[in-house]
Amino acid sequence: MPKVSTSRHPADSRFSSAIAARPFREQVKGLKPYQQKQLQRLYQLRLPPNRLVTVEFAQRLGSLTQDLEGQPISVYLNRRGQVIRVGLGSPFETQIPAWELPRQGAERLSGIRCITTQTGAGGPGQKALTAMALQRLDALITLSVAKAGGQRRRGGAATGFVNCAYLAHLVPQEGHRWQVSEPLPLGILAEQDLQELVTELEDGFRRQLTARQVDPKQERAILVGLQELGQSREDLVDRLTELGRLVESAGGQVLQTLWQRREGPNSATVIGSGKVQELALLVQDLGANLVVFDRELTPSQVRTLEEAVGVRVVDRSEVILDIFAQRARTRAGKLQVELAQLQYLLPRLAGRGRTMSRLGGGIGTRGPGETQLEMERRAIQRRIGKLRQEVEELRRHRQRLRQRREGSQIPVVALVGYTNAGKSTLLNALTHAQVYVADQLFATLDPTTRRLELSDHQAVLLTDTVGFLTELPEQLVDAFQATLEEVTEADALLHVVDLSHPNWEGQIEAVEKLLDGMPLATGPRQLVFNKIDRLDPEWVEDVRLLYPKALFVSAATGQNLNQLRRTLAQFAAALNLNSLDWQEPRDP
Repeated sequence: MPKVSTSRHPADSRFSSAIAARPFREQVKGLKPYQQKQLQRLYQLRLPPNRLVTVEFAQRLGSLTQDLEGQPISVYLNRRGQVIRVGLGSPFETQIPAWELPRQGAERLSGIRCITTQTGAGGPGQKALTAMALQRLDALITLSVAKAGGQRRRGGAATGFVNCAYLAHLVPQEGHRWQVSEPLPLGILAEQDLQELVTELEDGFRRQLTARQVDPKQERAILVGLQELGQSREDLVDRLTELGRLVESAGGQVLQTLWQRREGPNSATVIGSGKVQELALLVQDLGANLVVFDRELTPSQVRTLEEAVGVRVVDRSEVILDIFAQRARTRAGKLQVELAQLQYLLPRLAGRGRTMSRLGGGIGTRGPGETQLEMERRAIQRRIGKLRQEVEELRRHRQRLRQRREGSQIPVVALVGYTNAGKSTLLNALTHAQVYVADQLFATLDPTTRRLELSDHQAVLLTDTVGFLTELPEQLVDAFQATLEEVTEADALLHVVDLSHPNWEGQIEAVEKLLDGMPLATGPRQLVFNKIDRLDPEWVEDVRLLYPKALFVSAATGQNLNQLRRTLAQFAAALNLNSLDWQEPRDP
């Protein structure tokens, strides 16, 4: 017999999630006409608002369950006692998606309770309790129905017989999700006050939320990763650690990290269905309002995941774009960030449905709907075209500035490296500039050029550039071409590396890979290991053996900066001799 879910308004697609939306007669195929009528008549019944269940209502469900040869029935009621949904199947099979529930919030219950039937002994199973938690039901009442027999009235029609009942509900207690009662006589359960139970529970959830001192404006995120075959555990940990830094740089708080090992990503949800349920429960337990995946998601995956967990779902690229939007201060930076955001959004318009428009109300907000798709697409395409023209004008302006600098015969050295490697701190230490520095990812977006006097007759121009990142979104790379040209047109590069980072070798590889993909000038690259003041000197000497031509400095303390200045002076002298062959100077 198929799993059937009907509502007070059968044509309303919100109440047909148990199976695909189909005409009502097809949904109940296999049921006899009188059985269909009995299910429909449940909507005409109304329970007292202050009662969990009545004996008469429970017996009627038991009768129907026996008549359906033990098929479970799940009935959902609101706090007014009205039946709003009837499903043939367990609570897990007939559950309402989180985003369709009428009440949302970690301090509140949904305002809906479920009365379900089952044959045989035993209380609700793990799946039923999980469905209760995912929907934040006021209560889950499980009626244990006898397999045969039951009370009979004149005429032989069965009225059903309920052996006992179980009451389950969520609990506002750390480390515990729910509480299940012992088997209760139906008459005892029918006397319990629903309003008193709900008030007590929601007061407890509010106290629990207050104790967490949650800022309602702050993003409370759960990170999700996927370890595929061939990927090491260390690589996964590095990616998730970096994702956590990105979320924190965007102003969010990381609550917990969840990951799964699979041969490949699930096409619908990336992770498996069981792990999605675990994620949804974790969202409930921790009061999270954001889920962040460590890989790029398709619009359909975002929609499916948001329906399953009930909160906004974003991917790594969206977090990076959000950071860039926050950091952009100059007109040039804002232009390039907006272009990158629109280029990211355009191919993701189709299929977004209720969340299609995310420009005005933030990530995950409701949009105008699919009927606005073409209008949105044309508007975005026009805006992208205008932004491209302005970015091209910016590129020509910066090219003129570079030509002016080239006319002065002063060599230009670009500081490149992974984000948060200390490039801006190094520029400040060498040139006494006042560039903004912070221990966060992408603290600097706009290039800054300062003159460094090396002697009475020698000088170089140092340019601080935007930091690199593993798998930097291609939309950002494309939009920031005008900025990245400061790297491609430089006479030489100083590749700054944060030697104190656990994955410094992986960061070197990531930056070199990005540089190899750029049309760089033929000038040299000098490797500069930064932040050695945080490390054991003996370990630094071991690294020096691996990279004998590298420089080891501390921009924060000024250690070995004189050696870096002598290297730059030697380069400037070599340029005047029309030679770009650098030799690392030795300490006297």
